[in-house]
Amino acid sequence: MNLFENIKIALYSIKTNAFRAFLTMLGIIIGVGAVISIITIGNSSKDYIVNMIRAVGGQSVSIGVNTSKAQAGDYITENDIEAISKIDVVDNVSPVMVDFGKLSTQFESNFSVAMGTNEQFGEISSIDIVHGRYFNKNEYQSQKNVIVIDTSTAITFFKDENAVGKSIDFTLGDNLVSFKIIGVFKLQMSELSESSSGMGAMMSSMGMPDSSPPGRVYFPSTVFKTLTTSNGYDNIYISTKNINDLDSAGDAAVNLLIARHNNLDRQIYSSINMASMIDLLDSVINVFTAFISTVGAISLIVGGIGVMNIMLVSVTERTREIGIRKALGARTGTILFQFLTESIIICLIGGIIGMLLGFGLSFAVSSYMGVPLSIKISTILIAVGFSSVIGIFFGIYPAKKAAKMPPIEALSRE
Repeated sequence: MNLFENIKIALYSIKTNAFRAFLTMLGIIIGVGAVISIITIGNSSKDYIVNMIRAVGGQSVSIGVNTSKAQAGDYITENDIEAISKIDVVDNVSPVMVDFGKLSTQFESNFSVAMGTNEQFGEISSIDIVHGRYFNKNEYQSQKNVIVIDTSTAITFFKDENAVGKSIDFTLGDNLVSFKIIGVFKLQMSELSESSSGMGAMMSSMGMPDSSPPGRVYFPSTVFKTLTTSNGYDNIYISTKNINDLDSAGDAAVNLLIARHNNLDRQIYSSINMASMIDLLDSVINVFTAFISTVGAISLIVGGIGVMNIMLVSVTERTREIGIRKALGARTGTILFQFLTESIIICLIGGIIGMLLGFGLSFAVSSYMGVPLSIKISTILIAVGFSSVIGIFFGIYPAKKAAKMPPIEALSRE
């Protein structure tokens, strides 16, 4: 008997006892669905967080000022940035100022995340410019009103991705500045969503409509400072030519700032290696996902035991059929393969239903969280692989029992 005939017999048996087969699959469906949804949600969350960090300089070190302790003279100045840029291992250094503001033209308006940086930040964060360019050192130093916007903002306001040369207004607090668009970049992460509780609360407090996800724009921090009452910069990003030098660059920058501001005793400055943070987050999420997946996999084992029980019942019910087939010359291996095929098909069908259920649940949770869904081929292979292994492992014993049954004993049973 060939494989195709075995599959036909297995499908006929499943169809004949459809409700029983469904109950048999239920454990597999729940187990695979749980594992798939957990892995998919874990991967999606990890990718979202990692992309978020990379968008603001994933291969860099961040130097922050403890604003709760800092005095006016402790904040980072342009002269400090110039001094830090001369450290041997430092490749690029940029201040970063972040706030919510409102973009507007004559016909459109929307909220946006505004980031004030210098000309080197484009290199630090690897901003993907698709039209135009990032602003240069001269524009930064002379406080030119130039801006780089994301593709989504360009399409929203100008119905065209290439908005270079157009004008757009930006309002921060009571201050409004008119900017010339010199570049358009592609976002490396999903747009910010109101489903993030902290971000949603901030947007709501600013009167931002629920249906309007904010864009992101970059313009010179020298211009940004004129829109605020800032004493200086409380955050800068540093990149190095060799990623292994990030920690030493951060330590050197902190020591330099302490020496220049003479505040060693107050612990004002701290450095965070963004690359290490990505690795740490990656490890933590992987461990958490593996742990929860293991708990979910227990239901697969329970489902497998259910498959074995039903297959044993099937062997008992079909004793005479087995006896007749063996009496007509069916080999032991043929009988074994027939029942093993049926077990595997039951588990595969359950696995496919569970996989679809898992992806559906993942989509619902990801949509609620505002996180882009990330489905990987490895996740699909896990679902198929788990189902096949469960079918083989828990189907072997019933199949062997059927295959080794003596023909005379089988025929004598009613």
